[in-house]
Amino acid sequence: MNRKKWLEKILLGVKGFFIGSGFILPGVSGGAMAAIFGIYERLISFIADIRKDFKKNIIYFSPVIVGAVAGLFVFSVLMTALFENYEPQMRWFFIGCIVGTLPALEKQSRKKGRTRGNVIAAVVTFLIATVILVLINYFTVGVSNAEHKEFPILSWVIAGVTIGLGVIVPGLSPSNFLVLFGMYGSMSYGISTLDFFVIIPLALGMLVCVFALAKVMKIFMERKYAAMFHFILGIVLASTLLIIPLDYNYLQLATLVCVLAMVLGALLGRWMSNLEEKYVPEK
Repeated sequence: MNRKKWLEKILLGVKGFFIGSGFILPGVSGGAMAAIFGIYERLISFIADIRKDFKKNIIYFSPVIVGAVAGLFVFSVLMTALFENYEPQMRWFFIGCIVGTLPALEKQSRKKGRTRGNVIAAVVTFLIATVILVLINYFTVGVSNAEHKEFPILSWVIAGVTIGLGVIVPGLSPSNFLVLFGMYGSMSYGISTLDFFVIIPLALGMLVCVFALAKVMKIFMERKYAAMFHFILGIVLASTLLIIPLDYNYLQLATLVCVLAMVLGALLGRWMSNLEEKYVPEK
């Protein structure tokens, strides 16, 4: 395997790692990360018609899957400690990652043309999504996400469906809803401790949701590509605003760490986008 092929696989693995983070980090969407990193469209097409180019797609997505599983596990383990001690810095790092990759997503949204209506749709989507996500965030304030509770298997299946929606609908953060349901702490604890009572129904619910809705999403992508990606762009921008920590005292020296974290995130996101354009061929 030549250097470019190895680089592509490593890049896909890193993308998968960040996509996996979207399943566990509040305010972040795995589907949005996939869209930002330029693999959302192919992922939906593969799931919607899994028999088409099966071997080729399995080879392509294997590093993504490995990276996503690694990201999900790592962030489940580190989530509590990092967000208890460095929540503002971590949030600004992910904001930077998204900002650094937004130019690539914007470019992708106009790949098949852009109309004035598409731009208006993106703005309207941004405004509506912002209101909805702010309301969700408001109602999740004060809900404990650290207490370990026991939930029946059906609850974990439903939680998996919610995670699946985060894959299919970019910008929809499943963790926000799990916080609202009081299940977030138990989920991250269950994943980090490899509790299969939690992991298996979660995976089952996610797979059922993804395979049930992927074909619908593929139809939208084929028939309304520009409109769909401008819709995605609006949701991504709105969900990025939701991550901003508003209750942090920025009149302190530690704010410089937030700025540095955002800059590093933006550089990482931009670097990954540049690698995508330079080394990874069009699919």
